[in-house]
Parts: sequence; structure tokens; C-alpha cells
Amino acid sequence: MPNIKSAKKRVKIIDKKTAQNRATKKAYKEAIKSFETAIADNSKDKQELYSKAVSMVDKAWSKGVLKKNTAARKKANLSKLLNK
Repeated sequence: MPNIKSAKKRVKIIDKKTAQNRATKKAYKEAIKSFETAIADNSKDKQELYSKAVSMVDKAWSKGVLKKNTAARKKANLSKLLNK
């Protein structure tokens, strides 16, 4: 545990950002899983779930949770599943 006041503050900030990053990561993973489930069930709302999943991946990229190429790869894989 840090002794310096600024270091204590940084620990609090890091904990807060870690929680935000985990929430963002969980949100895009859940969106992808729900889309994959819709594809497996041949559901009618798969186009809507696809757009939501892509949107969540883009949000994760814009917030710095995902790297640019990782986000592009995930979106490409989602579109492959949709068009299959």
C-alpha cells in the first residue's frame, strides 16, 4: 500500500478505470455471445443483434479497451457469421 498521498490517489483512479474497462469488455462479449446464439438458433433478430455487437466492439475500441486491429478482426468475424 502506498504511503504518498498522490500514489494513494492513483490507486483509487486505477481501480475505478479497471472497473470501467471490465464493464466495457463484459458488455461487448455479451453482445457477441447473444449474436452467436441468434445465429445458431437462426433467429429473426440476428441483423439487429449484429449491429448491436458491432457497435459494442466499436465502443470498446474507442474507449481503448480493444486495439484497432483486434476490433476490426472481431467485426470481420461477426460479418462472416452473418453472411454465412
